[in-house]
Amino acid sequence: MCIAVIPARGGSKRIPRKNIRKFAGKPIIAWPIEVALSCGLFDKVVVSTDDEEIASIAKKFGASVPFSRRLDLADDFAGTKDVVVNAIDVLGLSEDSSVDVCCIYPTAVFLTANLLVEGLSKLNSSSVSFSFAMTNLDPVIFRSFTQSDDGRVKMLFPENYSVRTQDLSNVFSDAAQFYWGKIQSWKSDKPLIGPDSIGIFIDSSRVQDIDTEQQWLSAEAKFIKQIKG
Repeated sequence: MCIAVIPARGGSKRIPRKNIRKFAGKPIIAWPIEVALSCGLFDKVVVSTDDEEIASIAKKFGASVPFSRRLDLADDFAGTKDVVVNAIDVLGLSEDSSVDVCCIYPTAVFLTANLLVEGLSKLNSSSVSFSFAMTNLDPVIFRSFTQSDDGRVKMLFPENYSVRTQDLSNVFSDAAQFYWGKIQSWKSDKPLIGPDSIGIFIDSSRVQDIDTEQQWLSAEAKFIKQIKG
């Protein structure tokens, strides 16, 4: 049994009403809902929200909204694991160790069914607690530095001062699209990204933070270009 949980609170501040703002012609949350419903993996696609308008739009696009999220899990400090565990508990799944739960972010517009399939496969074949989407970063980050108030700089990794760029290690970051895990993993103290997690690589052309207006416009332009081929 597989359940998708899409956490979508109503109080986004940097981009107001971000989770239901129109993105390429649809409320942004509609895109990951449609991918989750069409991939053939999930017995139920659940949206966890505290917001009636988000709930209404989620239902319109085929998701289930069987409960209203507690207000203490709908502020800026609520963690992804806490929200997913709450959904597991409210849905009465806590005792079913056979259930695979996938958290999908409501702004994961570049998510594909193939990625979800690969994530589930990696989770069940690699003896890990979580699988998630990751992308590559420019390794020049290992030669980054901070600046003091008087303008002086200090390297974060001074040991790399003389290392050629091509000799720096590969480095990756969370693509912030999805996280697969067993119920016991979600309810454990293990982090989503750590020694017991495995990453599924996504090219950086299919990854975009959407936390500012400029990032929103960039993501939308990139998305439209990709879906038009």
